[in-house]
Amino acid sequence: MSKLPGVFSATKKDGSTYFRASITHNGKHISLGSFNTEQKASQAYKEASYLLSSDTPIEKHDKNSVLSYNKWISLINFRDNKIYCKTPIYIFSNYFHYYFDKDDYLKFDVDDLFYYSKHTIQRRGGHLFVADFGTQYNILSRYGIKNFAVAGKDYRFVNGDTNDYRYANIEVINKYHGVSKQINRGISYYTAKIHINGDYQIGTYQTEAEAAVAYNKAAIYLKEHGFTKNFPMNYVLELNEIEYATIFNRISISKNIRNNFQ
Repeated sequence: MSKLPGVFSATKKDGSTYFRASITHNGKHISLGSFNTEQKASQAYKEASYLLSSDTPIEKHDKNSVLSYNKWISLINFRDNKIYCKTPIYIFSNYFHYYFDKDDYLKFDVDDLFYYSKHTIQRRGGHLFVADFGTQYNILSRYGIKNFAVAGKDYRFVNGDTNDYRYANIEVINKYHGVSKQINRGISYYTAKIHINGDYQIGTYQTEAEAAVAYNKAAIYLKEHGFTKNFPMNYVLELNEIEYATIFNRISISKNIRNNFQ
């Protein structure tokens, strides 16, 4: 047991000693992390005490701090907003920032606060993921955007800020796999394509739902003719079972597909 305030010694499985730091503020007990030395754990406690009692802004983060950047944000948010989040969130009136660094953050509606206070956002290959029930999910799926959707083609950020994930700023252009919206002389129509060895056009349709059903019909046709590729299928929410079946039976797919893949 350490004699330094906020510092507690512990033992690893191999018998070595490490030190945990924690602080209690406004009735909330907050873990500050684990450290190799008693001095670093004590420094973490001192830094947390200072942050919680001062008006230090997020922008003044000290890169030499023994506190992690995530913890720095969490403590300042708790100080200012009286809400403790384990993830690096700072809350404003009707939105919040999720920080990676002081100049690198995402903006979300406050409606998403509960979710992102429980889920850590990870970056990989330009994509943003959270782990949920042992599986990684692209955060775009929360907006009904499919995996591998292309920004600017399948969805867009209305104000041009690609870090602004507030719902009003996300416009879904093409919500179904293999379907893209086209506009000619002010008239909208929808093209369905399927990727085999290159893209094959399935057809052009008046509605997005019809194009989505046509894509499904082409995928089923190809599977029935020996293709083992796992084509993703569209779940067309706006159609009930009877409406879906009616369109499926009525809709036609390109002769180019039917003639080349028999």
